[in-house]
Amino acid sequence: MKIKGFFLCSDRIKSLLLEQGILNTKRSKRWNGSMDTLEADYLKGVITQMKAYGERVQFSLSGPGQRPNYRVVNTFDKKMAFDGNHHLLRTEEHEFAVGNATVMLTVGQIEQTIAGIGMVKTGSATVRKTRVVGSGGTAAARAGDLLDVQKYEYFKNNMQKLPEGIRAYSQQVTALMKQGMSAEAAFGEIVQQYF
Repeated sequence: MKIKGFFLCSDRIKSLLLEQGILNTKRSKRWNGSMDTLEADYLKGVITQMKAYGERVQFSLSGPGQRPNYRVVNTFDKKMAFDGNHHLLRTEEHEFAVGNATVMLTVGQIEQTIAGIGMVKTGSATVRKTRVVGSGGTAAARAGDLLDVQKYEYFKNNMQKLPEGIRAYSQQVTALMKQGMSAEAAFGEIVQQYF
């Protein structure tokens, strides 16, 4: 009898807690791949890991939560993966395969994203909003725009050192950058292959 009473009491307490919302758990939504939904503090942690381990980063689109797993890649193409709390993570290669991850981004691009963070008032609540400097669209489109900006900046700053006909290889430079190369490495590869 006491055991039965205990379960009845337990069920009654459980139902009261559910009514008050104490036991209701909301599953965190999967990150949608949009850089403008990432928090500034999270991105600052990403930059900290990038400054320690490598100059490029790629975010996973397949992980749970609003703080995606990411991997930092250095100039020797060594990769270190981290979870959303910036702890080392052992991952499967498919997590960062094409279609499951963003394109490679630089520290500068992440800093630009953080610089676009502001507070937006919506009704009675104030909400943190992040935006990527540049055009709207999907995360992939914005990342492509950022690659174009990087490519242009490198070209502009190094125009006198680059061969005369390098402009004809613009699409190949972009393709190399989409594979994770920096603008400098991509231009260097094209110069080595064609000039």
